[in-house]
Amino acid sequence: MGSFREEASLKELYKDAFHIGAAVSPKTIDSQRSLLAYHFNSLTAENEMKFSSVHPQKELYTFDDADAIASFAREQGMALRGHTLVWHNQTPDWLFENEIGGLVERDVLLERLKAHIETVVGRYKDVIYAWDVVNEVISDDADDANAFLRPSKWLDIAGEGFIAKAFEFAHEADPQALLFYNDYNESDPHKRERIYRLVRSLLDQGVPIHGVGLQAHWNLYDPSMDDMRAGIERYAQLGLQLQLTELDVSVFRFEDRRTDLVQPSQEMLELQGERYESIFRLLHEYKEHISAVTFWGAADDYTWLDNFPIRGRKNWPFLFDELHRPKEAYQRVARITVPK
Repeated sequence: MGSFREEASLKELYKDAFHIGAAVSPKTIDSQRSLLAYHFNSLTAENEMKFSSVHPQKELYTFDDADAIASFAREQGMALRGHTLVWHNQTPDWLFENEIGGLVERDVLLERLKAHIETVVGRYKDVIYAWDVVNEVISDDADDANAFLRPSKWLDIAGEGFIAKAFEFAHEADPQALLFYNDYNESDPHKRERIYRLVRSLLDQGVPIHGVGLQAHWNLYDPSMDDMRAGIERYAQLGLQLQLTELDVSVFRFEDRRTDLVQPSQEMLELQGERYESIFRLLHEYKEHISAVTFWGAADDYTWLDNFPIRGRKNWPFLFDELHRPKEAYQRVARITVPK
């Protein structure tokens, strides 16, 4: 797995369309170093910039892992996305608690958030060009027409105003950074309309928001191409940048429980190739709205989908295999931008 590669680089193939990114960790910037440097011109820290990673205790910031990724991006001349400032997961309990273990007052929570954002966003102003400011606050409950925001301590303590505040704090901390709302199931018609409604309301309030992040955790069968297209077109009506922020294509349906495969079948690889080709043709068609496409990883040797949602199961969701070799999916994606 040396630095010499024969295939065309993704970042060159798509240089006239959008950035090509990958989520990384301190481990993968080492183990996947040559692959990352050759194919990608944008990075996102998978976990290392989340609240619990950089600010686990009230008076303690732990930046070593995040710094390593920022240094790699600087060294390679890559764009870097920050992920994420406000989320219901991977957030330490101390943030929401008062001295006696109850919930803090709204003003205290917002003061703590402001200080956190000033410190974290301020630290990386020279290298991070965009932040996922608020992550996954929309309810997935399609059966409840009144469901809008997901239940969380943020909502319990601060009401839905915490969302606008987070964007305002981030903009104050780095007025040059592009600020995104980021969510999954973004192509589902119910959730799509809720995401649209949230972002539209932020714009109507004059909140500094510049883009919508479509996570795009997809699989061989879902969502439909029609729903993907409808989602892109709907979000494009907001007049903001769109980015695919966490793209992967699982070889399993979400409800598939099998654990017997030790490698993907040839049929899976061919279907994945067809799927990625369809996706990238769609994205290329809407390149005037889409500024970056980031995979939630780079190659099949590491993916968060290993053991999720099924323990003990390997997945193969990327364009490159476990030895970083191009798969059928890469070949399909690579040919889209080549003139006929």
